[in-house]
Amino acid sequence: MKPNYRRCVSCRKVSPKEDFWRVVRVYPSHQVQLGQGMGRSAYLCPEATCLQAAQKKNRLGKALRSKVPPELYQTLWEKLPLMSSTEQTQDPNDNPRENLKLAALTQQQ
Repeated sequence: MKPNYRRCVSCRKVSPKEDFWRVVRVYPSHQVQLGQGMGRSAYLCPEATCLQAAQKKNRLGKALRSKVPPELYQTLWEKLPLMSSTEQTQDPNDNPRENLKLAALTQQQ
């Protein structure tokens, strides 16, 4: 079964919805919260650049058609280091092919 795709309100990247944070304006109370709930939703990449742009340009507020409380942004900023440390299990500059080439060269010498 194909995954459900969503778009980040900040960078406009399209990915499966599990890759994003979901911010919801709950119906009928119009309370804005993170994660679960029924109502109008907006999705945001768990990256500092997306969060910064969304906060600066009020992209979550525009997408949800509601005011986003500063406490929600604070919660997202606190959640950000946890996401980035679990996602980066290896160095992005670490290339396995280059490591194999270096290992082969050192064995030959």
